[in-house]
Order: sequence, then structure tokens, then C-alpha cells
Amino acid sequence: MRNKDEMKGRSEQIKGKVKQAAGDLTDDERMHDEGVADEATGEARESLGRARRRFGEAIEDLGEDIKR
Repeated sequence: MRNKDEMKGRSEQIKGKVKQAAGDLTDDERMHDEGVADEATGEARESLGRARRRFGEAIEDLGEDIKR
């Protein structure tokens, strides 16, 4: 299950892609560039969230192993 950072990162990526497309359609280079930055930020946030989730799962697994 995705955590908050993963979902927020994914939505940021989508927002970035929309801005890029809008910038391309309107020949607005600044908006396109903002979209590229938003997408990169979203990718980083999603990766961080994924790492946090996996770390949490590893800790839970370790806890289960200790209980046995």
C-alpha cells in the first residue's frame, strides 16, 4: 500500500506533466520548465516514500521474526 509521500509524489509528477503540456501548447517556456521541475520533485518524493515504506516493512518483518 502506498504511503502519503508516494501518493503526493505521484500527483506532483502528474501536475508537472500537465504543466509541461500546457506550456508546450501555449509556447510558454517558463510553464514548461516549471512542469519539468515539478515532475522531478514528484519523482524524488515518491522514491523517498517508497524507501520509507520498504524500511517500515523491513522493521515489521524483523519484529515478527523476533516474536517467533
